[in-house]
Amino acid sequence: MTSAAPTSWNPRLALLVAATFFMEFLDGTALATALPAIGRDFGVAPADVNVAMTAYLLTVAMGIPFSSWLAERFGPRRVFVSAIALFTLASLACALSPGLAALTAFRAVQGFGGAMMVPVGSLVVLRGTPKDELLKATAFLVWPGLLAPVLAPLVGGALTQYLSWHWIFLINLPLGAAALVAALRLVPSGGADPGRRLDWPGLGLTTLGVAAVVVGLELLGHSAGGSAAGVGSLAVGVGALAGAVAWMRRAEAPLFDFRVLRVRTFRATQTGGFVYRLTISAVPFMLPLMLQDGFGWDPVRAGLMVAAVFVGNIGIKPATTPLIRRLGFKPVLIGAAAASAVTFALCALATPIWPDPVLFGVLLFSGMFRSIGFSAYMTVQYADVTATQLPSANAIANTLVQLAHALGIAIGALLIRLSASLMHDAGLAASADPAAGYRVAFAALAVLMLVSVADSALLPRHAGTEVSGRR
Repeated sequence: MTSAAPTSWNPRLALLVAATFFMEFLDGTALATALPAIGRDFGVAPADVNVAMTAYLLTVAMGIPFSSWLAERFGPRRVFVSAIALFTLASLACALSPGLAALTAFRAVQGFGGAMMVPVGSLVVLRGTPKDELLKATAFLVWPGLLAPVLAPLVGGALTQYLSWHWIFLINLPLGAAALVAALRLVPSGGADPGRRLDWPGLGLTTLGVAAVVVGLELLGHSAGGSAAGVGSLAVGVGALAGAVAWMRRAEAPLFDFRVLRVRTFRATQTGGFVYRLTISAVPFMLPLMLQDGFGWDPVRAGLMVAAVFVGNIGIKPATTPLIRRLGFKPVLIGAAAASAVTFALCALATPIWPDPVLFGVLLFSGMFRSIGFSAYMTVQYADVTATQLPSANAIANTLVQLAHALGIAIGALLIRLSASLMHDAGLAASADPAAGYRVAFAALAVLMLVSVADSALLPRHAGTEVSGRR
């Protein structure tokens, strides 16, 4: 289906979509600071509680392809409003969970609500935005992904220490109610296609593949030396995803139209950009744990220190767009990823005797480079995508963004457990340096980030100039 080129966009609608993204992203990471408290309440190890975080993000990633079809089949207004309602009610159920199994199940339901909010909201905004205003529209949509993961530890830490972890979910009730009222007023009706068919084989293979990959990483994380079940799950996941790609390349009405990956700027954001998002998604999970479990800090002190990343995000934001217009996307992407790798390496060197201002400064710069890179990737990925390619590009991009968040947490937990196991095998006592395993994990993240640097280096020199305005 083709559409006319957009001539204007609605900032209020973009702000509403950004607010729902913020609510969804916040709940994706807010539990990080509360993991020790939840573990004590449920009688499990703090790192094991990450299964609830992974279940949420995994369900979001798996639900996005299905929710994209729902939006086209029943109309974006109906799906978006229903998503907000489901997300809010599931938040209440999470707060009332009696154990880890129930919390994980309700988080999965909550994640499906989030999956319906993510692609529908972004597609509505993008369809109404001309290319020369994409930087402005993206500025609205980017801030939830930047602020929520780093603000979440502070919010989660304060609620956990002064009230209880249950309030991490209860605060969604008034936020969800307000978003529901705004959505009914701002989201336009129409756009439903009753004849829209769903690619069931493509959906089934994609869902199986994503789930099996994340579960495989989770199983390997619980058995640091490796397990047959984890390896088998990874093999099933990779095989299912390969089968999904093969099927959709020849299907008449595929779930994803992979021809959009021929666009070089879009492809780069789904390869090196995927690694970038995966790596930065692991940090909000690992950093509060290192400060609490490794350094012995309380949740509020840890949350305040992690807030340095938030300050860096905010502080550099006004300069991000001028920086992109001045230098172009390629130098910005390379510089942001390389500098982020350096800050991760510095986190690997951190010790409890470091003065607080020094660690705060490292995290401040980490937040600055995180903001620059995240904004650049979010903007350039649609720079050369046509209107007819936008639905498939939006579905692919949102699925991989959420999958990167889920894998970031799973890989973060895996790296921590692998490091602890390696130290144990080497005869090093964890009591001698409780933070040593976290340092090894941060060093591994620094190396992984270099993959993103290499991929961005292969971009054309003038990539995305129609959006950046640089000539």
